[in-house]
Amino acid sequence: MDTKHEEVKEYYGKELTHSDDLKTNACCTIEEPPKHIKAILAKIHDDVITKYYGCGLTIPYQLEGLRVLDLGSGSGRDCYIASKLVGPNGHVVGIDMTDEQLAVANEHIDYHMEQFGFDKPNVEFIKGNIDELGELDLEEGSFDLIISNCVINLAVDKQKVLKDAFKLLKPGGEMYFSDVYADRRVPISLQKNPVLWGECLSGALYWNDFLNYSKNAGFTDPRVVETHPITVENNELQELIGDITFYSVTYRLFKIEGLESDCEDYGQSVRYKGTIKGKEHSFDLDDHHHFPKGKMITVCGNTYKMLSDTRLADAFEFFGTWDTHYGIFEGCGGSSPFNNVTSEASADCC
Repeated sequence: MDTKHEEVKEYYGKELTHSDDLKTNACCTIEEPPKHIKAILAKIHDDVITKYYGCGLTIPYQLEGLRVLDLGSGSGRDCYIASKLVGPNGHVVGIDMTDEQLAVANEHIDYHMEQFGFDKPNVEFIKGNIDELGELDLEEGSFDLIISNCVINLAVDKQKVLKDAFKLLKPGGEMYFSDVYADRRVPISLQKNPVLWGECLSGALYWNDFLNYSKNAGFTDPRVVETHPITVENNELQELIGDITFYSVTYRLFKIEGLESDCEDYGQSVRYKGTIKGKEHSFDLDDHHHFPKGKMITVCGNTYKMLSDTRLADAFEFFGTWDTHYGIFEGCGGSSPFNNVTSEASADCC
């Protein structure tokens, strides 16, 4: 384990000096950020932006006042976005094990507080290994939201990372993160390749193993937000990979008591009020739950809880009880998350 950690620190601390040094486009955010994120990115220091190695958008909506933890925060880009969105009454903690990345993040705290108009810092960066979250000075049940951007694939004990993250969340809290996944288990021989591991490919979990890890950790019903295929764009590395297909996937995992292993029908419905800032016309919980403002939508019991037992509750009206069970709720998940890929991959990053 220590050898793998040292290889990762070497790769992200010395081998890579900016995003152009990447040998594939795996650590590359393909989708365009929403307008409110773009506006914040325009205020983030160039040194922070150029050392960004994420593969997705890990900032959900409705963040004001939240306490947020970023696993593998790197140069701090996503932490600073979250810092602006949680506001002066919220707080963001970034964890990373690479000294060079932490130095960039810490160097620009005052700069960003001035850019955001905050009187004092609401963000901090801690040196630590996400494989050892339980050994850091973090209080269990103290975070509303945990984010991570293309980092968990670099962890050695991914099951432990998810279990520790579950413990750190408050009841009703959420883990919202992007990472690289494979359509099959990556051979051990490829996992030993430091470049493939550093490029976020050979450490990628087979998607079904990830679902089982999540459920074992306590996240009973993982939800896919977005899925994008990854093209390697490197002939030498593509030859090593062979027929393995990789995807960048954004998941949201909720810490909610009483979620069921399958989506069950209790005859419940919800209606979106249109009150989430930036999503006034409609809101997407995941890739198969779209809520137009004012329209009554029938939902399964798990979806009902994901809206009623979380920070999203104030944005919805809720109808129905738990008195009558009508059987399985058809068409609500349960298959490969890659069946509904949201867009084609591109070599261009946002």
